[in-house]
Amino acid sequence: MKASQYVARQPDANGFIDYSEVEHRTWQTLIERQLKVIEPRACQEYLNGIDKLALPGDRIPQLADINRVLQGTTGWQVAQVPALIPFQRFFELLANKQFPVATFIRTEADLDYLQEPDIFHEIFGHCPLLTNPWFAEFTHTYGRLGLAASPQERVYLARLYWMTIEFGLVDTPTGRRIYGGGILSSPREAVYCLSGEPEHQPFDALEAMRTPYRIDILQPLYFVLPDLQRLFALAQQDIMSLVHEAMALGLHKPKFPPKAA
Repeated sequence: MKASQYVARQPDANGFIDYSEVEHRTWQTLIERQLKVIEPRACQEYLNGIDKLALPGDRIPQLADINRVLQGTTGWQVAQVPALIPFQRFFELLANKQFPVATFIRTEADLDYLQEPDIFHEIFGHCPLLTNPWFAEFTHTYGRLGLAASPQERVYLARLYWMTIEFGLVDTPTGRRIYGGGILSSPREAVYCLSGEPEHQPFDALEAMRTPYRIDILQPLYFVLPDLQRLFALAQQDIMSLVHEAMALGLHKPKFPPKAA
């Protein structure tokens, strides 16, 4: 696993993380800019979650503040982790209704794009929808399945996660909207994903698992749910049988060029 240039901030004995003024200003820049971009583009369930979390605009929130809201809505919590964690730890946390949050924030040099998830991506991108029972149930099911899966099966589960929780779109009565946290925390991708440039396909779990992706480019293809409740329905299906079917069928040809060496 590639090492991160960032180091997670450690809490004191009371669980408080003392961020610097520079770090708080970075959060303020990110959240003010991103709210303007996503307010007309995010699904209503996400916007409802933003309201519930009442994220501060002028400072990085403390994890205890996030936990109070998540615990009271869906029984979830966030868990402080280093910048990068192994698959095994990731699945363990999700299976226990804990969402991993790396407690560092990007520098100004990485303001527009950061390859590894920081606290802004995790809190702003993912936590609002963890207040939604459909999204929370799917994420919990995903964690339990991943914990029991083989390394080969996990690769296919990872594609399902990428095409839903990170980069998913959803059709709503008011138009196509974003629910994937990877898009919601990215100013460029939030605009690009709803444009006519990328391809959009109706969501199909089997197809999602067979679709290669790259983490360092704007996605060439997005899967679109008919509604967010489809995630809850998927959580009730035999997802691992779909994994085995996808493994037997193999991957589709990538819709992107290979990464330069």
